[in-house]
Amino acid sequence: MGIRPDLLMAGFAGSLAAIVLFNSVPTSGDTWEHLVRTTLRRMFVVMASSLTAGYLAPISLLIANLPDPLLLGTAFGVGGGAQNVLISVIRRVSGPAKEPPQ
Repeated sequence: MGIRPDLLMAGFAGSLAAIVLFNSVPTSGDTWEHLVRTTLRRMFVVMASSLTAGYLAPISLLIANLPDPLLLGTAFGVGGGAQNVLISVIRRVSGPAKEPPQ
């Protein structure tokens, strides 16, 4: 895939920090069904954030013209903020939500 493992791990750590500290994937209930659903959502958010950090951290260093030693810190930051960035990109690409027919 062409992704450096250290960037994936930094993105993974950033996404875990966002989930734990900022509660970016809140729980929706106390039943087994809700707990399993929340756990699966958190696993997919961590996976997507890690992949996003692996791909976007080197690009963001080039865009911001930062030195190479900041690569892992940038990957951590991208992993932590990837959920919000991905949601805004999806909303921009897909357009406004339409009301379902009644």
